[in-house]
Amino acid sequence: MRPLPLFEPLQPADAQLIQNLRRGQSDRQAGNMLVAEGSTQGPLYTLFSGWAFRFKTLTDGRRQILNFLLPGDFIGLQRNMTDAAVHGVEALTDVRLCVFERDALWALHREAPRLGFVVTWLAAHEEAAVDENLLSVGRRSALERVATLLIVLYKRIAALGNPPSDGVDFPLTQQHIADALGLSLVHTHRTLRRLQRMGLHQIDNGRLRLLDVTALKRIADLYGDGKPPTRPLI
Repeated sequence: MRPLPLFEPLQPADAQLIQNLRRGQSDRQAGNMLVAEGSTQGPLYTLFSGWAFRFKTLTDGRRQILNFLLPGDFIGLQRNMTDAAVHGVEALTDVRLCVFERDALWALHREAPRLGFVVTWLAAHEEAAVDENLLSVGRRSALERVATLLIVLYKRIAALGNPPSDGVDFPLTQQHIADALGLSLVHTHRTLRRLQRMGLHQIDNGRLRLLDVTALKRIADLYGDGKPPTRPLI
């Protein structure tokens, strides 16, 4: 993953420290809980491949997806800052994870201040993503919410490699979209169909194609173009 243009290069000493702190890889199946809500123990992860999502649930089972996690994202940081995990993380697809022990975070800060800043950057970046989703849920219309999600996720996936002409992988169900955007399943279905009838996107066989990005951006009232900034990789 490091050679991808999305990820910033590391100093050799920092890369070696990260390698020393690794505790191997873990393959988990779709639907597995990577971080359980309220859990107090567990490792940190970097997502190597696949999709996951952070979420919170109410006592009656209603779920709010806070953000979607793609390769390169760091998982478990918030749990290390509190007594217990205030959210859960679930594998949306089969995933491959790089595993670190919980105390790896303190070793990064102690032995390589540059990497301590990297962790801070990753936390701020994730906060910004959640802020954008909060803006959608709180102020954007259903059409604007879905347009924003499609653009942002497409750009994030595309940044991990050149998207082919038939689009990018898009394993989300309409329920995932509804839970992320605070919409009912029926409203989500109708909104996706409306955007498709407008000729703006196509979702078929787990692939997403954006047919008119300019029109989607105009509907979304999106800050910037949705393209993710270059970022560090732990």
